[in-house]
Amino acid sequence: MAEFFDTINDKHREFIAQQPIFFVSTAASDGRINLSPKGYDVFRILGQKRVAYLDLAGSGNETQAHINAPQVDKGRITIMFCNFQSPALILRIYGKAVSVMPGDTDWDDLVANFEILPGTRQIFHILVDSVQTSCGYGVPHMQLQGERQTLLKYHGNADGDEWLAKSELQLRSIDGLPQKPPSRYFGSDR
Repeated sequence: MAEFFDTINDKHREFIAQQPIFFVSTAASDGRINLSPKGYDVFRILGQKRVAYLDLAGSGNETQAHINAPQVDKGRITIMFCNFQSPALILRIYGKAVSVMPGDTDWDDLVANFEILPGTRQIFHILVDSVQTSCGYGVPHMQLQGERQTLLKYHGNADGDEWLAKSELQLRSIDGLPQKPPSRYFGSDR
């Protein structure tokens, strides 16, 4: 049975800390819904009504395009955690997100909560509207074998200027929404 909460409580914190993966979902008023899996240790609870995650560059930047799109409910985002072990549980965080880029006013305060990984491009700062838990009985049992190192190796070996030039080619989402390219590349030397 689903249960809603106004804030993130200690039980939620404990559950989130145990999950090796989370999913991020966003949508603009028109076009596709984006759903992205996120691994690595990049999610932080900053308070009962605030969370953030460190975003690594990948093949696109749909999340940023969606939260910046002009719409009535700007910035809406859902974060979902599933327990693939016991007990069965799904936890969703509903909120409003902003993209904080290197050089932005809030960057230094937010980045202090993370270990910078190769390929870091932004931090999504989320104000929590509500938290929902549900049974998760349909989620299978699975074992974690470990994190894939491919993305970190790619960014650790990539030339920063070359990577930045490639990322600037992706100035639009798959539905044509504008994206802001990163102003700085974080390679493995930071």
